[in-house]
Amino acid sequence: MSTSSQVAPEPDVQPMRQTQTPPEDDEHFLDRQASELAYQARVLAKADEPDRPLLDRVRFLAIFTDLTDEFFRVRVAGLKEQRLAGIRQPSRTGKSPAEQIQELHESFKALLVEQRRILEGDLLPALAAQGIRILPWEDLNESEQAQLEEVFRAEIFPVLTPLAVGPAHPFPFISDLSLSIGVMLNDRDGSSFARVKLPRQVNRFVQLRRENELVMVPVEHVVGAHLHELFPGRKVESWHTFRVTRNADYEVEDIDVGDLLDAVAHEILGRRFGRVVRLEVDQDVPEKILELLCHELEITRDDVYTTPRPLSLNGMSEIANLDRPELTTPGWVPVEVAELKDDFFTVLRDRDILVQHPYDSFASSTQRFIEQAARDPKVLAIKQTLYRTSGDSPVMKALIRAAESGKQVVALIELKARFDEEANIAWAEKLEEAGVHVVYGFVELKTHTKTAMVVRRDDDGVIRRYGHIATGNYNPTTAKFYEDIGLFTANTELTADLGQLFNMLTGHSRTAAFQRLLVAPVTLLDRFLKLIRSQAHPDGRIVIKVNNLSHNAVIDALYEASRAGAEIDLIVRTICCLRPQVPGMSERIRVRSIVGDFLEHSRIYRFGEDPAPGAYLIGSADLMTRNLENRVEAVAPVDDPRLRERLDDVIDACLQDDVLSWHLLPDGSWVQHPSEADFNVQRYLRAQADIRRKQF
Repeated sequence: MSTSSQVAPEPDVQPMRQTQTPPEDDEHFLDRQASELAYQARVLAKADEPDRPLLDRVRFLAIFTDLTDEFFRVRVAGLKEQRLAGIRQPSRTGKSPAEQIQELHESFKALLVEQRRILEGDLLPALAAQGIRILPWEDLNESEQAQLEEVFRAEIFPVLTPLAVGPAHPFPFISDLSLSIGVMLNDRDGSSFARVKLPRQVNRFVQLRRENELVMVPVEHVVGAHLHELFPGRKVESWHTFRVTRNADYEVEDIDVGDLLDAVAHEILGRRFGRVVRLEVDQDVPEKILELLCHELEITRDDVYTTPRPLSLNGMSEIANLDRPELTTPGWVPVEVAELKDDFFTVLRDRDILVQHPYDSFASSTQRFIEQAARDPKVLAIKQTLYRTSGDSPVMKALIRAAESGKQVVALIELKARFDEEANIAWAEKLEEAGVHVVYGFVELKTHTKTAMVVRRDDDGVIRRYGHIATGNYNPTTAKFYEDIGLFTANTELTADLGQLFNMLTGHSRTAAFQRLLVAPVTLLDRFLKLIRSQAHPDGRIVIKVNNLSHNAVIDALYEASRAGAEIDLIVRTICCLRPQVPGMSERIRVRSIVGDFLEHSRIYRFGEDPAPGAYLIGSADLMTRNLENRVEAVAPVDDPRLRERLDDVIDACLQDDVLSWHLLPDGSWVQHPSEADFNVQRYLRAQADIRRKQF
């Protein structure tokens, strides 16, 4: 191996700072928003795979709607705010916010057409063939309608609130992502409009049995058939469904960290009043209703998307969750981690351990690490960062038990984790009540690192640190379907760095020294750039697996390495702004995206054909400006040959995959290249896990 690929680890001491990124241009970079929308198209394509189990296809159709909801709430909303602020400065692709919005509008409309084609032309007939029918009210017989009338009066009618609009009744507030029925009424005073919100507590579909079939009736059809009971004495001319999407992004700034909890609580309360960025209506909505909605919601026709009923297709998850095991992929049972079946700390004093979820059990590894530390009387302290959690988190409960038993427990909770703020605030309050020292990190930086540290006085009387550094959150729910890597270690240099990291977070230090751990925004970007440049030669080799790649300086360094002769493979699940295989710039760079049953979430970095110490890494950071400059991230080297062999197996399997993989072309389009090999990386890793299960 060329000596230029050897990058020895070196301690860094430097303050946090913002780096200068190079100029942007459309020849070098792909549009970020368009790349994200392209990922959503790849997810939607999973619903169009005829060989995939039927209910799995329905689930991907629902997931696509969830993804596009978030895309509008955050990405499109951000562009609209820029446009309203009068910003005309072009993006890296040379387009103004207004131009980007228009392009996204056209792309999204095409995706909606594709979604409806899949639903109506394929999934609905396939469901009907399996005895699952989605039917409107008018397709029910009298007996079936009578059954649903009883359901309506007992379970739906009590929670509905009709809101009329008129001189004495102002237009009601329409909450974010709520499904509503717009009603045109007529009486002797003329026509008027009313709104009926369909509460989230009501199921999206109402079920009934028809011989050997299950009939699913959209709830709006049941309500629509009974509107006369909500508006007695008034004539219902017509009813139509609509759905509003609001700006859900926010910034917290110019406050003291001590006020952060109150500030975030205030912002998420205000999120429901965010500016409207999208209106979805059914395609038969009359012009007078559409005109009224646009006026009252302060939007233009460009913000309106018309589709056939039913709207809100994320509700199709109710159908995906039906108890029909023959129509879905068998659930995966994670493997117990054999190496950790005995005392955690004894094992880690002997060797590092690497786990991969969901193939390896979260409960028997990551969760057990914290639970054992909470019970162990020799443990003196537990320190942990928490970005996203679950509602009934065993990890949180273990921290509470540890604090109540007298241990020093520190929890760094990121209150600004988008869409998890309320859950994190609730846990922060519970932890503080139990005596946990809760810290909220930096106002201007999100703490995204996935790290934990246990301090223990061992049997020999020596106080040692034990650490966990991961790519995924401490969330047993997402660990069931997020693919992530976790490293358990008692390495003295790494655990000393973890101690320094926690001191930086709890002490709000702007300066820190690290020996082995790479930390953003302190050392990580500079070290990544050095590692990439170390491979800028004919024998260079780089393999990176991340969720997103958009940082200009990183992309330019990868271009430089490619021009120098390095072979580069990038496994990027979602956003990729790098143009691969452009002659003279990136012809040696290949980019693929893997979209399967498990969400590929791990970040793995390999620099060199036989990486030098410190040049094979895993951690929490993607290659984006927000990760490398605006968040606290931690990336750890993996030097143990056994663990590197395990990571090599994961990477090599990703590069062999010809079933789940999409390949990025220079123009930004994604294509699949299936071959006769039929190699599915997730199927392979499940098979490898089953081998470990038998050994256990």
